[in-house]
Amino acid sequence: MNPLYAQMPTTIFEHMSARARETGAINLGQGFPDSNGPADVVDAAARALTERSNQYPPMAGIPELREAVAAHYQRHQQLDLSPAEVIVTSGATEAIAAAILALVTPGDEVVLFQPLYDAYLPLVRRAGGVPKFVRLAPPDWRVTAEALDAAFSERTRVAILNTPLNPAATIIGRDELALIAERVIASNAVLISDEVWEHLVFDGLKHVSPMTLPGMRERTVKIGSAGKIFSLTGWKVGWMCAAPNLAAPPSRAHQFLTFTTPPNLQAAAAYGLAKDDSYFEGMRAAFARSRDRLTAGLREAGWAVLPSQGTYFLSVDLAASGLALDDVTFCDRLVAEFGVAAIPVSAFYAEDPVTHIVRLCFAKRDETLDAAVERMEAALKALR
Repeated sequence: MNPLYAQMPTTIFEHMSARARETGAINLGQGFPDSNGPADVVDAAARALTERSNQYPPMAGIPELREAVAAHYQRHQQLDLSPAEVIVTSGATEAIAAAILALVTPGDEVVLFQPLYDAYLPLVRRAGGVPKFVRLAPPDWRVTAEALDAAFSERTRVAILNTPLNPAATIIGRDELALIAERVIASNAVLISDEVWEHLVFDGLKHVSPMTLPGMRERTVKIGSAGKIFSLTGWKVGWMCAAPNLAAPPSRAHQFLTFTTPPNLQAAAAYGLAKDDSYFEGMRAAFARSRDRLTAGLREAGWAVLPSQGTYFLSVDLAASGLALDDVTFCDRLVAEFGVAAIPVSAFYAEDPVTHIVRLCFAKRDETLDAAVERMEAALKALR
């Protein structure tokens, strides 16, 4: 195989979703709800499609969405952003790609926290960056000063952080963020902060954006997603926020990636971001209820379930559940023999992987979760 192709593997999400389609399995792998999102936001998109222009919107995004993003973060996170500091992208993954391609040059060291969202590493390598890993491990997935010191150096130019952390379903705490910020500042680096799950936090916990920490306002590219906020993952509407000097290079990369994003979806996202607090509280409560339903069912069936503080996900510990299988083997057998697609967490590591944790998506209807629990119970009994 051409060595260039080896840097762009098929994502674990596409692989497991394809297996689910092929086998008719319940898909608890890829993170998408089986609802159609809030009806009023969908209606706003439909109205915009017929009542407004469908021609190219401005490259940086329609003004009302840029204004809505800035106002939303002022209201919810006390961030003082101007609309000029917001660049709308075709999903958060495009924002991540634009930021990496703009800010990482060949030979730059890039600090990555693993388990990591699988798009980061191929993009860093494509940009010529040299990855340096901070390894997090269950059950608490804590960031330590020692691990940071081993990864950061005077050659660090960018660090990429996901909080809440998708693969682990945890929130990076303020004390951990402070440790990261200290090293970003000491290295004169930039933090790409992937915060797409910022509204999906539970149990009274609060999301803290690294951009709010001392010294980080001018060093952070903050990335958000309407798809995650409104459970409309197929819309692919995202944004990146940064101080003007820092926003300029990623915005230029964006113009050569997708250039712009469907205007009707941007208008609907702007409408949604202005919704009152009751929407966001109700959305969190509904997902927390689904999390609790799946957690209770799995624990009753004998599974060891790790805590989930946010995102659409929770994880089970194979070893603590009495299984000697590694996560890849288990996931292959689970989808083929028992009809449930899950994600092996080792897929989110580039080196020294954790191999006994499996991730499940709980953003599903009750009947889907209940059916999955029955199949997971059968799998546990058969494979022990």
